[in-house]
Amino acid sequence: MAQDEPQPPPEVPGPPIEKRPEAPVRVPDRRATQGQTMRGHAKYQRDGDTPLALAGRVIGSRWRALRERFNRDFMNRTLHIGVSARIFHPEPGARGLLSKNLQYLEESIAQWVMSRDVLVFMIPTVNTNGLLHPSNITLRHYARHLDGLVLQGGADVAPQTYSEVPTRPEWSGDRARDVYELELLHEFVDAGKPVLGVCRGCQLINVAFGGTLYQDVVTNVPEALAHVQDIYDAHRHAIRFPAGSSLGKMFHGVERPIVNSIHHQAVKELGRDIRVEAYSEPDGIVEAIRYERADFVMGLQWHPEFHRAGGVELLDCTPVLDEFLRAARETRL
Repeated sequence: MAQDEPQPPPEVPGPPIEKRPEAPVRVPDRRATQGQTMRGHAKYQRDGDTPLALAGRVIGSRWRALRERFNRDFMNRTLHIGVSARIFHPEPGARGLLSKNLQYLEESIAQWVMSRDVLVFMIPTVNTNGLLHPSNITLRHYARHLDGLVLQGGADVAPQTYSEVPTRPEWSGDRARDVYELELLHEFVDAGKPVLGVCRGCQLINVAFGGTLYQDVVTNVPEALAHVQDIYDAHRHAIRFPAGSSLGKMFHGVERPIVNSIHHQAVKELGRDIRVEAYSEPDGIVEAIRYERADFVMGLQWHPEFHRAGGVELLDCTPVLDEFLRAARETRL
């Protein structure tokens, strides 16, 4: 039998051969070539530029960007609207909570303002000479930090506030609240902030600028309609807008607008620079006013917060609220 032929010994692998990486291909920097002018300057440079001039332009550009961002963020900030407080005065002999002075707001007025996605803050009375809790905070501070003011309804304006004597004891009004709200109103007007007065707030605006009121419509204007009844905000009547009034322009095309009526006082003699914006029909009682020397200081004798937005029976007063908030946004610091 033939023997197998001898096989060559297996090859022993040697050490691995190290491969050198290929040298990278240098790609010319296009920015360097495209960003050069014929004289060798970068495009953002100018002939004769100095480092100081270049730094000034860079800083100016950064400042403009920051300013635009600040203005955008500031103007988009949620509006802060103040609402004056109603005041509850305790009666003699009252006990518990009713023996204290209370300050509050009616729910509907706050919800009406907040319906446009703004923050509402009730503004309390202040007392820098308080015995228990003195403070250096004044109503001027509120006018500086809030964007607008709503004067809500409530107690009668005291005849004493417009230099008259109450003809009946029950018409004496709330002198303490008058003093507080008059100061509040003037602080917001002086700060250039918009003011919207509702019912009593409308009357107070007129008195603040030297006007007077009918202490009782039924007594002083016997031929007038009944402007208050036991059915409260369900009582209503028509109004009309005089030619050229801002409300007439705002509600252009609205035929025979209807509003609620919950007041026994009314504007009598107009204050200085006060213009009538609406009359009741058919008796001609003043139903809305505007102070002409401010961008927006308006009073409505009716309660717009009791009107349903988009409703067809009563005048939808959302345009008034929007105009008030527009002024608040434009006049903020």
